[in-house]
Amino acid sequence: MKRKVDFLVIGSGSAGLIYALKVAPYGKVLVLTKDKMEYTATSFAQGGMAAVMYSPDNYKKHIEDTLKAGAGINNEKIVRITITESSARVKELVEWGTQFDREKSGRFSLAREGGHSEFRILHHQDNTGFEIQRALSEKTRKHPNIEILESYFAIDLITQHHMNEEVNRRRTDIQCYGAYAMNMKTNEVETILSKITMVATGGMGNIYQTTTNPLVATGDGLAMAYRAKAYLENLEFVQFHPTSLYNPGEKPSFLITEALRGAGAILKTRKEKKFMAKYHKLESLAPRDIVARAIDNEMKLSGDDFVYLDARNISKYEILHHFPTIYAKCLSIGIDISKEMIPVVPAAHYSCGGIKTDENGKTSILQLYAAGEVACTGLHGANRLASNSLPEAAVFSHRAALQAVTEVKNINILETIPDWDAKGRVLNEEMMLITQSKKELQAIMSSYVGIVRSNLRLKRAFDRLEILYKETEDLYDKSIISKDICELRNMINVAYLVIKMAMNRKESVGLHYSIDYPKGKEK
Repeated sequence: MKRKVDFLVIGSGSAGLIYALKVAPYGKVLVLTKDKMEYTATSFAQGGMAAVMYSPDNYKKHIEDTLKAGAGINNEKIVRITITESSARVKELVEWGTQFDREKSGRFSLAREGGHSEFRILHHQDNTGFEIQRALSEKTRKHPNIEILESYFAIDLITQHHMNEEVNRRRTDIQCYGAYAMNMKTNEVETILSKITMVATGGMGNIYQTTTNPLVATGDGLAMAYRAKAYLENLEFVQFHPTSLYNPGEKPSFLITEALRGAGAILKTRKEKKFMAKYHKLESLAPRDIVARAIDNEMKLSGDDFVYLDARNISKYEILHHFPTIYAKCLSIGIDISKEMIPVVPAAHYSCGGIKTDENGKTSILQLYAAGEVACTGLHGANRLASNSLPEAAVFSHRAALQAVTEVKNINILETIPDWDAKGRVLNEEMMLITQSKKELQAIMSSYVGIVRSNLRLKRAFDRLEILYKETEDLYDKSIISKDICELRNMINVAYLVIKMAMNRKESVGLHYSIDYPKGKEK
């Protein structure tokens, strides 16, 4: 089956939907999402959206905080673009129906999080992302030019590599013509042809055993772009959120927002001793990479499986008013956070690297854009400043849309793309093999490519992964396509990139910390 659209959007989080809404007046838009439209990383974002709204805050301060958190390897031009344009994007989200919390005066209620020098985090209680997703989803569903296909899994981007040999030879630059996608209700692989394709598939947290990412975050967009020969960078910088709820067996891990520490919660050992002062002057509000390493170190010193976050000094009124989701979640497992401490542990949370894009969201492949966590704009550098991801998605989806609508009128849909070839594939009944390989992959990444790394650990991870890669590719080549085998293949592709980029980074900087280079670069 073939479909033809002007704009194909893969992913239904804030990056994908903002872009879809902005290009919709200029052509037919198709949004693919592999689960329900609302099941996205955006929906899971608790803390908020960082933006300069009032004095004494200003763009200069926010820029400096972002550069400092990113260890100075950010793209300063991109940082300036993001910070100076994010205020307008906040106002637009409000116009589209997002209800950020406000004070009685009508001003936005702003929070402060780790690494920020001012109160600049807009929020909706402790489920800000869910509120943004709600408003965007409602607006998208109503738009006559946007079609949404839920339970569709994008398998691969279509480039000239899928065309006949003669056409392939005549082309020098790689171009994207759409994607092959599987309707998971019928298992039919459809050919979706588009003039312009936007990848907004989110992150890759599920290559680790413990992650705050939704189960759909298996690095699909990164892997598809890699196989299409797009440029990717900075994937060694995996941000571990310092405080996910320690509740073994629960997936994804429940996030305890940094805003709770901003409100006064304090990290303590299981013996109820504060420990952050010996790691950073900002103590519990230090940048995330420092807090995550500190917790990791304390757990190794004590042999404990978690540390505590003590929110008992915050009034119950404030907890119920600002953190009702966290309060209810903890209460559901028998913890009253107004009276008891919260057991927390670091969890894979955000990929600072991704598909390399320019200031307008364009990738190295023609007619292919990327935005949101799957993209690497250069904003985050070696470590993302808290709550900078939502403004980044809004700013660059907006910029990508402005660029894409100027290009779409000069592009014709290519009719000569072949349909998906399933010849020679048979039904794979060895689901156990896929499940076991996935567990092995997650164990490898968590053990050897986590918060603290070494040359030996990375080499061991690489060697173990090579075996999994060969086994999985063999299974993929022979099997009828399924979501499970495709996800496993993508996760292995992305894990390989994380390991290779980590091996090439001969220094400790930001989120990449190696015991072989504890004081910085290799001599």
